[in-house]
This record gives sequence, structure tokens and C-alpha cells, in this order.
Amino acid sequence: MLDATPQKELTSGSYDPADVTFLLKLVAMKPTAVAEKEVLIQSGAAHYSEMISDERRPDTRYLEIFEKAQTRGEARIAGEMISLALQIQKRIAKGELDPQITLCSLVRAGVPYGVLLHRELKALGVDSVHYGVSIIRDRGLDEVAMAYISERRPEAGIVFVDGWTGKGAITRELRRSWKEISGREAELAVLADPAGYATMSGSHEDWLIPSGILGANVSGLISRSILNKDVIGEGDFHGTISVDHLADIDVSRDYVDRITALAKNMRGDCSASVTSEENLRLLRGDSSDCIIRIAYDYSVSNHNRIKPGIAEATRAVLRRKPRKVFVRSLQDPDLAALIHLCRVDDIDLEVSAELTGPYRAITLIEKVS
Repeated sequence: MLDATPQKELTSGSYDPADVTFLLKLVAMKPTAVAEKEVLIQSGAAHYSEMISDERRPDTRYLEIFEKAQTRGEARIAGEMISLALQIQKRIAKGELDPQITLCSLVRAGVPYGVLLHRELKALGVDSVHYGVSIIRDRGLDEVAMAYISERRPEAGIVFVDGWTGKGAITRELRRSWKEISGREAELAVLADPAGYATMSGSHEDWLIPSGILGANVSGLISRSILNKDVIGEGDFHGTISVDHLADIDVSRDYVDRITALAKNMRGDCSASVTSEENLRLLRGDSSDCIIRIAYDYSVSNHNRIKPGIAEATRAVLRRKPRKVFVRSLQDPDLAALIHLCRVDDIDLEVSAELTGPYRAITLIEKVS
């Protein structure tokens, strides 16, 4: 077991402390402009986790689109979170998971769903604790955070939580990293798993998960995680900064509270849904074929520049320098936020059901080096 030095000032961001504890170090960093960050990332001069950009403030129209998406999708989320909780309960009964469940939400996208799943597990009478932990592509899980958890809770009850799977890059990182740390296979629960990589999921559809089109103001007012030696020392958790400039439009608590209110009246009507391994293999194949096709057609050697799925495609437009966005249909209401951003930022849009494959949207990042 790793040696974990307990850290002070654990935070829950803007969430209720009963809902989550972030195993993150609050740091201060000078922001890096998006264009400069893109050059540094693609040239290999710096890793994306070493930098942070100012988080873009959504405009009024964008927030209206989010509110409509939440109203449309919150009942579905409630039902699927209940289903996930029932899946975990059944696996406890079979002896596949320890009765002491520890949810480790991958910061940031997994956090709202970790909160919701934690609430549903507690409603079932399951012993559940919820942490927010960092995972970084090419760097792995925060080993200090995982050691902190392992000293307090059984590793056989650890379930990682994320919002969705894209092309499976973070899932593969999670599996590799957790195997190296613990010798165990990672259990991953997500709301949407169009790529077929999760252990448990609410569905396999690429649909508009409302939180996927926002950032800090639906994730407890924290930034994505940071791993920069200038601010993170040995024995430190991975870092984060407080995104206080979005505090006036923070919907973190409202988002989960509205869904839980609906779930309370649905708990007796939902069941655990399980997908066969054969179907998961088909999903993974379709996802891989789609990524390979775009990479071939657009001479992309680094697949990290391809961001599939509504949430990933939208986040890439908000954070990166996109070359092109592919959408299945301009009339799809689930794509309204992404199409709005493309029109505001004058980003090339291509409508192609063939190229998007199992996804409804894909963003291709511009090559700048």
C-alpha cells in the first residue's frame, strides 16, 4: 500500500459536504491562453495537465440551452442513476463488490453523477462514501488520493464514476493505472457508454447529458485537475483552482437536487439493466472504426485530437482550438449548444451521419505544430 500523507483543508467545492469530498489541493496558477496552450501540448513542450486556461463564461443563450437540456433529460438521468445503484446492490449480493462501497468520481465530469449515485445507494441502505479524485491522461490516477482512500475503505468496494465514455482513452488509463496501484481490475460506472468501455452504465446512447456542456458551474466550482511540479509536491494530491468568477451562475447543487427530487418518486419503478459482453465488443468496434475513418480521411496521426460524443465535442470547442466539428444532424435538439458555439466562433461544421458513426457529434482539434 502506498504511504499517504493526510492533507488539510479538504473541500467539497460548492457541493454539500455530505455529498462529496474532493481529494484535491487548492492551488493558484497563472492562466495560459488557449492558443499558446495548444502549441505547447501538440509540440510536446508541456503536458495539458501542467497548464490551465481561464474558463469561458457561458452566454445567456448557452445557459438557456442548458436549462432546456436539463428539463428534457433530468427524469432520464434519475431513472438511470437508480438503475446503476441497483446494479451495484446486486453485485454486492453476489459477492462481486464489497458491501462498503466507495465511489471515486473522476474529476470533473463524473462528480455530479457520483453525487447522485451516492444518494441512491444510501437510499437503498448501502454503506457508501463519495470522493472526487483526479485522473490525467498519460499520468494516471492520483496515487496519493487513492492511497488516502485505501487506508480508510476496502479496495474491493471501490467503484469509479464518470459521466460518459468517449473513445475509451480515459477508461484505458484508469484500468492501467488502478491495476498498477492495486493489482485490481477497475470498476467503472457511467451514465452514458456509447463506446462500450464501462463496467456498468445507464445506457449506450450518445445523448445530451446536460452537465457535459457546462464546466465548473455544474461541478462544484472547481477546475479540471492540475499536475504541475511548481505547485504540486511529493505527497500532495493533484491540484485544482477555484473558479469563483462563475459563482453567480453556479448550478451544481440545483442540478443534483432536482434530479434527486424526481428519483424519490421513481425508485420503485426502475430495474438494473445489464449489457452482454458481446454487445460491448460491438460497441467498441463501431467506436474504433469511426475514429480510424476520421483519422484516415483527415491525416490525423494523434487520435487525441479526435473528440467523439456530444459532451467531449462540446468541451473541445470550449477549451481547445477546433479545426472542424462533425454532427449527425443540424436539427438535433441535443446538438443545439454545440451548434451555437460553432456559429458564434465561426467553426467549420460538417453534417455527416456516416462519419459520426455511433456518435452524434465529433470535434477534430486543429494541428498547430
